[in-house]
Amino acid sequence: MAQDNTSPAQEESVRTMSRRRPAYNPGDRRDPFKNLLGGRDIQKSTTAEGIPQINIDDIFLVGIVKARGKLTAIINDKEGFPYYINAGDKFADGFVHVIEDRKVIFRKTHERGVPLRRAKDITKEIIL
Repeated sequence: MAQDNTSPAQEESVRTMSRRRPAYNPGDRRDPFKNLLGGRDIQKSTTAEGIPQINIDDIFLVGIVKARGKLTAIINDKEGFPYYINAGDKFADGFVHVIEDRKVIFRKTHERGVPLRRAKDITKEIIL
């Protein structure tokens, strides 16, 4: 039988070498293991309010619901995708001015990206 000729000190050095952390040299590249925020906190408000990519003319009013005393309108864009909107929500060319029981009044402030001298109110009603 063969004898093991390694001393306890040599065994310890072998174990220590196998536990070392591997080194990473990113060169000119970004280190994929580094925190991108760098210790900074994420701001709570990271999304824009409302639906800024939709024009008021492309909105179809589907319904209005009342929950906890607050009115919320349900609309569809021109592709038929539904959204829930509240008073004050912004769009590409204006915002929601008032939501009533059977209608929503939008205030149009831009026309094709150009600010209007005088804002126009556009009313969309639920027709039974």
